[in-house]
Amino acid sequence: MAISKTRNTTFFFLGLFIFSLPVLFLIFFPLGKLMTAPSLTSLVQAIMEKDVQAALLRSLFTSLSAALISVVFGTPLAYLLARRSFTGKKLIEGLIDLPIMIPHPVIGIAILGLAARDTALGKLLEWMGIQIMGSYVGIISVLTFVGLPFFLNTAKAAFESVPIRLEQVSMTLGAGQLSTFFRVTLPLAWRGIVLGMVMCTARAISEFGAVIVVAYHPMLAPVLIYERFTAYGLKYSQPVAVWLIFISVLLFVAMRLLSRSARQW
Repeated sequence: MAISKTRNTTFFFLGLFIFSLPVLFLIFFPLGKLMTAPSLTSLVQAIMEKDVQAALLRSLFTSLSAALISVVFGTPLAYLLARRSFTGKKLIEGLIDLPIMIPHPVIGIAILGLAARDTALGKLLEWMGIQIMGSYVGIISVLTFVGLPFFLNTAKAAFESVPIRLEQVSMTLGAGQLSTFFRVTLPLAWRGIVLGMVMCTARAISEFGAVIVVAYHPMLAPVLIYERFTAYGLKYSQPVAVWLIFISVLLFVAMRLLSRSARQW
């Protein structure tokens, strides 16, 4: 009986694996073909171009900036959502996930509309000398918009994993709420927060639709890939795409390592 049960279980999981093959092929083969298409010479030539270096560094800088903004302003909200129930909480959680679902060119159009010259915010930004269209401010704004949900959801889960009783013990011993947050909660949740930051950066660095609406220039790596593809075709755009994938893979590896550390903690 035990042998029969083990055999049935083996066949069941084998069947699941076979039905999963189309999904694995869909992910693996296009990326595998892309990664092996450019020659080593073309990859070296591409990374030696100043335009490519500038676009890749610009993508990293703006994506990390979006992640830092998410950490500074998103961490308090993530903790609030993890620890308190209040009227409208479900609505806020739904709004947080909204950027994941709506078409991203719409995000760019919405941000440009919010900062238009005939709006109060647009007039304030103009008075302050801040420009959204075709600027780093505009790029970082849309990258923060698309990356923030990934940080908030991950940070919220990290705070929820910290036992409330530890905070209660800290406050029983005389520590205040703020002191408890920085001395107890944050040290226990920091791996999840860093993981959320990495996920936010990874999502932001791949953004194209919202960025191209707000700022074609200064050019990020996804926009450069699009420009080279439309102007010269696959062969000229593939090396830049491979370098962007390489950076994304590094972020993915970092995310996995941090995720493993967070679970072990």
